[in-house]
Amino acid sequence: MKTKILLVDDEKDIVEFIKYNLELENYQVITAYDGEEAIKKMSEHPDLVILDIMMPKLNGYDVCKIIRAEKEFQFIPIILLTAKSSEIDEILGLELGANDYIRKPISPQKLVARVKSNLRKVAAEDVLNLISGKEVYQAHGLVIDVQKHSVKVNTKEKIFPKKEFEILLFLIKHPGRVFSREALLQNVWGTDVFIVERTVDVHIRKIREKLDNLADIIETIKGVGYRFKEY
Repeated sequence: MKTKILLVDDEKDIVEFIKYNLELENYQVITAYDGEEAIKKMSEHPDLVILDIMMPKLNGYDVCKIIRAEKEFQFIPIILLTAKSSEIDEILGLELGANDYIRKPISPQKLVARVKSNLRKVAAEDVLNLISGKEVYQAHGLVIDVQKHSVKVNTKEKIFPKKEFEILLFLIKHPGRVFSREALLQNVWGTDVFIVERTVDVHIRKIREKLDNLADIIETIKGVGYRFKEY
């Protein structure tokens, strides 16, 4: 069965250009031309979404947020495709749950490489889940169940998007050890994704908000990075 990609952009020329290049790589491509149509096409269960930001009806940020709110779509890679160039736009997209961010004009070779990279990561995570069995981490009133992708804070379950979950899981696995922003980027996002270090700060802030009175278990070491409070 071919890997299925949902391609969303309101510019038909761009859609045809990207679709052509993806089909050369033997991907099945389904298309949508606005945000509302994109949400409907999610019923076809794509393996990856390429999503433009500036679109009619619903913009890409809104679509990303809606996709991530659905439990069955929490692990689908989302690549934002946009003409926006400011750092804050990139951070906002990643904060809403996107996995990657590519600026227009588009290099088809670069786009295909990013698609393959994001799909490889999902495949690797699936293998790890299969071989690891049930994996549960507990500390300071926090319980993380890897297999169920669940986090309980003082027995209350909280929803953590993919990257927030991965950061929290990585930190709890290494209690007392300080990690720089660069190290967290490399261990959570990988070395082949270009993301600004400030993205880590945004995700840590969101994680702390969800941890409520346990927020201080993630400690900031000024000028160095972050660590999970030793237990």
